[in-house]
Amino acid sequence: MRGLARLWRVLRGLLLALAALWFFLEEFGWHPLAAWLRRFALWPPWARLEERIAAAPPRLALVLFLLPAALLLPVKLFAVALISEGRPLAGLAVIVAAKLVGTAIGGWLFLLTRPRLMQMPRFARAMAWWRRLRRQVRKALNGSAAWRALRQSLQRWRWRRNG
Repeated sequence: MRGLARLWRVLRGLLLALAALWFFLEEFGWHPLAAWLRRFALWPPWARLEERIAAAPPRLALVLFLLPAALLLPVKLFAVALISEGRPLAGLAVIVAAKLVGTAIGGWLFLLTRPRLMQMPRFARAMAWWRRLRRQVRKALNGSAAWRALRQSLQRWRWRRNG
């Protein structure tokens, strides 16, 4: 029984670390990158594109929302091929670039398509489930000493940077 409890602690720690990474990327990636893309709305052709995407019917909105993930899969496979060929830095650079581009476009598309996506009952249920899961994970993260220390370090860094 002790072995099982120890395994659960390790697994829980690993899952919390992955969740922390996800929240970190969401907080410092998704929203700022999507906001950066929104600046293009000042350009009339971009604004028209946004209007058309926002007006898309729910199923097309879902396809548009999932499209970046599907288009970036071959890029990520290319990165894995680079790594397997002994070029780990090049592969890592491709993965990071793909993640940044995918996060920016995915966040931007989600903001545009969310009203239409929420018209789909399954999507709305999935979003409700995701929000509940995020609240539970965030509560567990906020209770961990490592997460509190990371947040304090980030706050000190922001304070020094903004001086």
